[in-house]
Amino acid sequence: MADNREREELLQRAMRICSGREYCISDIISLLERWGAREGETIEWIINRLGSEKFIDEHRYSRAFVLDHFRHSHWGRVKISMMLKSKKVDPEAIASGLGSIDEEEYHALLRKIIEEQKKKIKAKNRMDLKGKLLRYALGKGFESHLVYDAINRVTGDRVSEE
Repeated sequence: MADNREREELLQRAMRICSGREYCISDIISLLERWGAREGETIEWIINRLGSEKFIDEHRYSRAFVLDHFRHSHWGRVKISMMLKSKKVDPEAIASGLGSIDEEEYHALLRKIIEEQKKKIKAKNRMDLKGKLLRYALGKGFESHLVYDAINRVTGDRVSEE
């Protein structure tokens, strides 16, 4: 009986934190383990209950994570995808979340961060400038072919037609 009460207390605690913000399944599992839930059955039961009662939803989490990190941290799709994969989010949920990014907004953000970074960079020559801009944008997680085109537009070089 003590086991059921403990399980219910863990469930209630998890429900409280899930009602405050979005969590993925792996985050909740880590929290449950930190709180002392050691049995796989207990953790599985809690995760199933949280899912069935819509306290956790991988697709909803993925969309929230994508839009938050895109709009506030200015991350590109590659970095966002890698972070979600590291959290063991379902690939279908990742694709769904990444699909919520508006293409025009994505390209505009990439151009904006390259233009802002260009103002801050001290480069020896044009190639040095392009290299530094490239490393910066790739580090932010933007796709290389988009970065090349954006850098060429910002630096005034010819852009290849696709």
